[in-house]
Amino acid sequence: MRFARADRTFYSTPECAREMDLHILEHRLRVTSLRKAGLERYTHGLIKLVFLRDKSRCKFFSLTEMPDDYTLVLDEEGFKELPQTDYLQVAEATWLALNVVSNGHSSTCSQTIGVTKIAKSVIAPLAQHNVSVFMLSTYQTDFILVRESDLPAVIHTLSEEFSIYKEVNGESVPVDSNNVTNGFIKPKTAASPTVHPVLSPKNQFCVMSLDPDTLPTIATILMDVMFYSASLKARSADQDLGYIRFFSFSLIDGYISIVVDTQTQKRFPSNLLLTSASSELWRMVRIGGQPLGFGIKSRDEVNTEDKGEYFQNRLRDYADKTDECGIVAQISEPLANADISAYYISTFNFDHALVPEEDIDSVITMLQKRQNGER
Repeated sequence: MRFARADRTFYSTPECAREMDLHILEHRLRVTSLRKAGLERYTHGLIKLVFLRDKSRCKFFSLTEMPDDYTLVLDEEGFKELPQTDYLQVAEATWLALNVVSNGHSSTCSQTIGVTKIAKSVIAPLAQHNVSVFMLSTYQTDFILVRESDLPAVIHTLSEEFSIYKEVNGESVPVDSNNVTNGFIKPKTAASPTVHPVLSPKNQFCVMSLDPDTLPTIATILMDVMFYSASLKARSADQDLGYIRFFSFSLIDGYISIVVDTQTQKRFPSNLLLTSASSELWRMVRIGGQPLGFGIKSRDEVNTEDKGEYFQNRLRDYADKTDECGIVAQISEPLANADISAYYISTFNFDHALVPEEDIDSVITMLQKRQNGER
């Protein structure tokens, strides 16, 4: 399937959903967190997944770097390339990727970029039906990850608004929602989600793409950015100034997406980077004052005598957090109401929304009012 943002505008209201199709992709995905202390054990596998595509059968690979860890989202073939050590935390569930695409009908609906286009038609309904989502926006499209076990609930929730297709051996096959949801027990309506605090670092970000055939040309630069650019000293200095280390690289079905701040962008040859016609700059809103969703410490971070009780407690916390719904919705819905475009990248511990630079002040004000219970 080809993913493209075309003119980079999308439909954002529930009524427009009828002019869109929902595709369930073939990829069965794992969501993991790699602590930076163990990076050297994984560089061989990661280099193979990024630069030696003919040596791997991986078709879905995403790496997002934060100050202390990397979030890796990859299919089962890619997951085989990762050594299983205490530095790698793996979410127990297998995830499926959903993609919303135009079915070719014209529309006069309000148009925006990124996750905002599916906030009301996909994200909000799933949150209301207790379905957690993990978002990955790329230069080309937006992927909505759901647990494989939640697929019947997803189809039940969205079948009235969307024509749903499932990829089978590369072909899109219509899903008979009656068969999938026959005997399906409607989940309880989700409780009001925790309203998480937000903050905005000072970095300006770019969302770019790259022809995969040019990867060898920038291999040295890309490896340096991915693995060697963030020493502890540099990270500490940046964070003291209100900046954050954030880099995202995706190689999915042959398409590359890169999210970097403007300082890192300067390291790449400008003639090789593909950007939108407007070359728009983006600012980040990071969601969560503490890790969300998948936060579990490695065993070597805990005193030996404390491990038993600690991990029993953390597993309970893990179950509570991964069952939390509405984190994406509480950010994307207000943006949709204000008709503000956004890319959205979930990671193992935090969520991140990228909004146009000119909108950052109004977005922060809007989300802080929501946090304080104001309208």
